[in-house]
Amino acid sequence: MKKWLGVCILLLFVSLLVACGPDTSKESGNSSDQETANNNSEENESDSSSDSTMPEKPEKLTIWVNAEEKQEDAVKQIAEKYTEETGIEIEAVPIDMLEQVEKLDVEGPTGNGPDIIFQPHDRIGDLVLRGLIDPINLGEKENEFTEAAISAVTNEGETWGYPAVTETYALFYNKSLIEEAPQTMEELMTIAEEKTNAANDEFGFLMEAANFYFTYPFFSGNGSYVFAEENGNYDIDDIGLANEGAVKGGELIQSWFTNGYIPQDLTPDIMNGLFKEGKVAAVINGPWMVREYQDALGEDLQATILPTLENGENPKSFVGVKAYLLSYYSENKEWAQDFMEFVTNSENAMLYYEVAGEMPARLDSIENEAIANDPIYSAFAQQATFGEPMPGIPAMQQVWDPINNGLSFISKGEPVEEVLQETVEVIKDNIATSGASQ
Repeated sequence: MKKWLGVCILLLFVSLLVACGPDTSKESGNSSDQETANNNSEENESDSSSDSTMPEKPEKLTIWVNAEEKQEDAVKQIAEKYTEETGIEIEAVPIDMLEQVEKLDVEGPTGNGPDIIFQPHDRIGDLVLRGLIDPINLGEKENEFTEAAISAVTNEGETWGYPAVTETYALFYNKSLIEEAPQTMEELMTIAEEKTNAANDEFGFLMEAANFYFTYPFFSGNGSYVFAEENGNYDIDDIGLANEGAVKGGELIQSWFTNGYIPQDLTPDIMNGLFKEGKVAAVINGPWMVREYQDALGEDLQATILPTLENGENPKSFVGVKAYLLSYYSENKEWAQDFMEFVTNSENAMLYYEVAGEMPARLDSIENEAIANDPIYSAFAQQATFGEPMPGIPAMQQVWDPINNGLSFISKGEPVEEVLQETVEVIKDNIATSGASQ
């Protein structure tokens, strides 16, 4: 029965995607070029444009990649393949993903910016509003990506990037410390109580509990929401982060600190280090940590969907898409898009998955047996069926800092309802000041 349920969940996840066979060829200026392109696509699916339809090749393209070792390594391997094929050098500059926007705002106008940046989809609305990126034309390539991924990179009727990664988070656990995955929050809290000995840096359960990205499931699962939404349209005047469900979620989070399950000074580095050392039974984190955790824990590493809440609901995690976006300031827009197409093609999407451990946003990759049959990654696929996309509108950028500050106050024991009400007022003020209209 358990096996059949797992299959059903995975089929449900795949059924949300609209599959369509990819077009691996491009038009060319003459028949000999077209024949060569067709032959090459069968071998390596490079999808690179033929020189006859493109402007003169630049010597170099610059891409800002997220400053994470395995992600950097994956992009560099793909870049080397592209250079071998086209002769164009790819300069991959590691810059923290969340620092790229402000840096582009400063360096783009001076001519020192990149051709391509790498961003989560919820920042696209803000980037469009600030005029920092240009739209692209996926053409028939659009059919190669999941429906959710295309929706994520679409804003105001335009497509703004090549989807690269789709992700949510789940519960990792060390089976040498707990034999079975906790199915409910009550079971997880029992593990936290029994396995926590803070004096020895031992914990039953850890997560970034003052980070709204990770704590959203405990709000949404109780009836909270960021903006009221209907058919993809958000009402930024209706913010649900101080309603009854939000207060209940905030009180649950506060209890983790009050009971000593999660220390006040916890950082992601400390949490990941302790989990890899075998001192933590379970952590909530994303698929980007799979490779690193596996290197440390081997077969003891397991993953499962987030435990159900007290009301029996499955927590609704944020589902995000990360994409390659075209800088407005790029002087090599055609070739930049050619590389964006190359780095996200079928072969290279799987290379990125194998090296960086992040799930591709392509239909053929999601359906790949290497992912579908993986006991770790399939947990993230299952959790995604309970998730919801982060609002990809400019107003969302005015939410993060206030709600994270609110969570920090909650973790220190401040009254939950009062903190959340003040947080919503700050968000509303920020939206009004920013001029975000949606």
